[in-house]
Amino acid sequence: MDLSSFSRVPVIHRLDAFILPNSRDTSLQLHFHRSEALSKCILFFESQRSGKLPPDQRVTWRGDSALLDGGDYNVDLVGGYYDAGDNVKFGFPMAFTITVLSWGALEYTSSFAAIGELDNLRAAIKWGTDYLLKASVDPLRLWVQVGNAEADHECWERPESMDTPRIAFQINATSPGSEVAAETAAALASASLVYQAHDTQYSALLLDRASKLFHFADLYRASYTNECPFYCSYSGYNDELLWAAAWLFKGSSDQSYLHYIRNGLQTSCETAEFSWDNKYAGFAVMLSKMYLEGEDSLKVAKWRADNFMCVNLPGNRLTRVARTPGGLIYLRSGANTQYASGAAFLAGIYGTYLLQSNQTVSINCGDKNYSTVDLLDFARGQVDYILGLNPWNLSYMVGFGPSYPLQVHHRGASIDPSESAPSMYTTTMRQCEYGFEHWFGRAAPNPNVVVGAIVGGPDPHDGFNDVRSNSVQLEPTTYTNALFAGALARFIQSR
Repeated sequence: MDLSSFSRVPVIHRLDAFILPNSRDTSLQLHFHRSEALSKCILFFESQRSGKLPPDQRVTWRGDSALLDGGDYNVDLVGGYYDAGDNVKFGFPMAFTITVLSWGALEYTSSFAAIGELDNLRAAIKWGTDYLLKASVDPLRLWVQVGNAEADHECWERPESMDTPRIAFQINATSPGSEVAAETAAALASASLVYQAHDTQYSALLLDRASKLFHFADLYRASYTNECPFYCSYSGYNDELLWAAAWLFKGSSDQSYLHYIRNGLQTSCETAEFSWDNKYAGFAVMLSKMYLEGEDSLKVAKWRADNFMCVNLPGNRLTRVARTPGGLIYLRSGANTQYASGAAFLAGIYGTYLLQSNQTVSINCGDKNYSTVDLLDFARGQVDYILGLNPWNLSYMVGFGPSYPLQVHHRGASIDPSESAPSMYTTTMRQCEYGFEHWFGRAAPNPNVVVGAIVGGPDPHDGFNDVRSNSVQLEPTTYTNALFAGALARFIQSR
C-alpha cells in the first residue's frame, strides 16, 4: 500500500474520553496518564487470548475460541495468543512477546506492583508459557503454528466463530527451525526468572524445558520458513541462539552458556532494530550489564549496544534511523511502533545499567557524546509520542486519551458478537465473506474497543488514516505491546 496517498489530516474522534482531574502539577498528571496507559497496555493481552477463557477474563466481548486446536494431530494446542488482528497462532512472535514481557517484569517489578498490575502481567506471561509448554512436550518436536494463514486472511470473522482450517505446523529433527526453537527457549528461560520467587516448581519446569529446546535448536541448525511470508526471519538464527543462551545463563548460572556466548559474540551483528526478528541489540544490552559489572570478555557487547543507541539517537554522524517531523523514529512501514517501542525499551534499560555503573557520559557516537539523561529523554520522547504527544494529539494506544483510532484492523473488535452471520450460507456467501461485506468495509467505529492495543502508527510524515482496511497503520500486535509495556514502565518507576 502506498503511504504517500494517505491524507495528512488524521480521522480522529472523541469516544469515552479519559479526563484528568484538575491540577496545576503537570508532572503528576503525566505520571497518572502513564499509569493508566500501562494498565491498558497489559489489558490488551486479554483481547488476544485463544482457548478457554478464565472466569476472571476482563475483556468481555471476547469468548472461548479454537477449543479443538491440535486435535487432528492428537496433541493439545489449545490456548496461547493470536498475534495481531487475525486468528492465527504464530509461535515465533508469540515466544518473543513472552520473552520481552518477562524482561520488562524483571527490570520493572516495582513499577507494575505500584499500579496494581503485577498479577495481571504474570497472568499474561503464563497464558503464553502454558501454551509453549504444551507445544514442546517432545524434546525433538515443537509445534510452531496453528491455523492456515492464507485461508485465514481471506476471511473476516471473529475467532469465536471462525471456520477456517486449523492446520498445525511443527519443527523436528528432520525439519528443524532454529529461530523459533531458540526464541521459545528464551521465552521459557526468561519467564522462569519471573516465577522464581513466585512458583518455584513452575519456574523449574520452564527452565528445564528451555534448556532442552535450546539444545534442539543448536544441534539441528536450520531456518524455519513455513511462516513466510508473514514471519520470515531475515536476520537468521544466530541472534536467537545467542539471545537464548544469554537468558539460560541468567536463569541457571551454568557456565557452559557463558562459554557459548563468548565463542559466538564476535559473530553478533550491529543493527538498527530490536524486533521479533532481530535480537542482536537486546542480546548486546543484556550482556553489557555483565561487562559493566566486571566481565571484561564481553566488551564487544558494550560496543554493539553503543552502536544501536548511536544509529537511533538523532544528531550524530552515525545516525541511520529516520524520524517523522514530530519525532517518532521511522524504520519501515507495517507496525512501525514496534521499532520505536523496541528502541525506547532498550534505551531505558541501557540508561539504567549505565547509571548503576556510575557512567553519566557513556556513549561516543563519533562526533557527539551522549549521557544517560540523553538516552532516557530519547526513550521518554518515543513513549510520549505514541501516547499522544505528537502533531495531531492522537494516541496510538486504543482507548487511551481523548482521541485514538476507532477503526482498528482487528477481526474480533470489528464484529458485534451479538449479531451473527446468516444461518443459511450459499456457495457465494460463506461466513468469512459475510464478514468482509458487512463489517470490514463499514465506515463506522468498531463495535468493540480493543483497549490498550497499540496500532502500527503514522506514516513517515506523521500522517494517519483511520480506515479499517489500512492494516499497515491500524493493526495491533502483541509484540509491540510487550515492548511498549517495558518502555513505559521505566518512567513510572522513575517518578
